[in-house]
Amino acid sequence: MTGDPVRVVLVDDQELVRVGFRLVLERAGFAVVGEAADGLQAVAVARQTTPDVVLMDVRMPRMDGIEATRRIVAAHPRTRVLALTTFDLDRFVYAAVSAGASGFLLKDVPPDDLAHAVRVVARGEAMLAPVLTRRLLERFTSSPTPGQLPSPLRDLPERDLDILRLVARGLSNAEIGTELHLSLSTVKTYVSRLLTHLNLRDRLQLAVLAYESGLVTPGR
Repeated sequence: MTGDPVRVVLVDDQELVRVGFRLVLERAGFAVVGEAADGLQAVAVARQTTPDVVLMDVRMPRMDGIEATRRIVAAHPRTRVLALTTFDLDRFVYAAVSAGASGFLLKDVPPDDLAHAVRVVARGEAMLAPVLTRRLLERFTSSPTPGQLPSPLRDLPERDLDILRLVARGLSNAEIGTELHLSLSTVKTYVSRLLTHLNLRDRLQLAVLAYESGLVTPGR
């Protein structure tokens, strides 16, 4: 990111929600460059404005936030999506995460937490609220078929798999380093290599893959 303000698009079918988020974000120094009331509008606005971050409601008319997320991240690889929900354990949010969202927020998020979350994903990071994210993945990830890990995980060295397991548990790079007795820079290198090798966008996508492949199982 440069010194320019983070550019945000707000997507929600409730105008009051959009107004409230706009006030919070603009006061925090963000540039709200567009709004949309449904998924179809969101895709069009994202195409016109190429924002850094999209705050995306998941339940909307005409086109839901899941399909809109899928289309936006496919068309704009640098744009990050934060799914918005009323409930922390919401299968629609899980579907949005699987479609490419970099995290999710509850709509009653405190203003400071909203601003922090937008800054985090704008930097290309993810795994917001690790406890909530882990609970979401544990609840909605389908049980994999028992047996050998699927490719391309099958070819990863054991140390890379260790890193992937800890990312899926929601640990930060510093916490992973402490757990495995590695330097922070070494952990960053491992995570970056995993993202490149697996062709994934961020840490949250790594976590989804770890759960869906059976590398990490709910409750462990």
